[in-house]
Amino acid sequence: MAETVLVAQDRTEFGKGAARRTRRAGLVPAVMHSAGEPPVHLSLPGHATYLALRHANAVMEIDLAGTKTLTIAREIQRHPVTDVLQHVDLMVVIRGQKIEAGVPVRIEGEPAVGVALLDLQELQVLAEATNIPDHIAVDVDGLEEGAAIHVKDLVLPEGIEAVTDGDAAVVVITVPRMAEEETVSEEGEAAEEAEAEATTEED
Repeated sequence: MAETVLVAQDRTEFGKGAARRTRRAGLVPAVMHSAGEPPVHLSLPGHATYLALRHANAVMEIDLAGTKTLTIAREIQRHPVTDVLQHVDLMVVIRGQKIEAGVPVRIEGEPAVGVALLDLQELQVLAEATNIPDHIAVDVDGLEEGAAIHVKDLVLPEGIEAVTDGDAAVVVITVPRMAEEETVSEEGEAAEEAEAEATTEED
């Protein structure tokens, strides 16, 4: 996924009041972290940042006073009701260098019976920051009850390496107990009806 370029402003005011003023101005308070360097406090353009952060592991090139730095979003704070961005923590990355990241897992297809239960919501992977997929697709089409897909069974995109234990279950196909009970009940009722009919015919 191509990175988004965001023109940032230096931020010198701190605290809740300053953060509210920043957000009222259509900006998002943020901190940019780099190993061995002091954090850089800045403000990001609100709408553009919101759009960029719709994607997991968003990579953004921050333009601060003409100096461009490649970053990835590591922590995102949103308002619990309005979903408005409250604060963003960024980590500086080096192009071509691999980092560890969590990638959402998405089920695709329909099993032959039952339902597909997602045991692993997020897969930890090792990948270049600019090559982290939006999600990992798991195809369950036609799978039977009891089937399970583990991390080691996944076909990952080129250049992506799983960090999560290979024996960890990702998806399990199961039939809900309620459905099983309904099936047994229906079979029992059908048997009783058949027996009653046979008894009536004998009489």
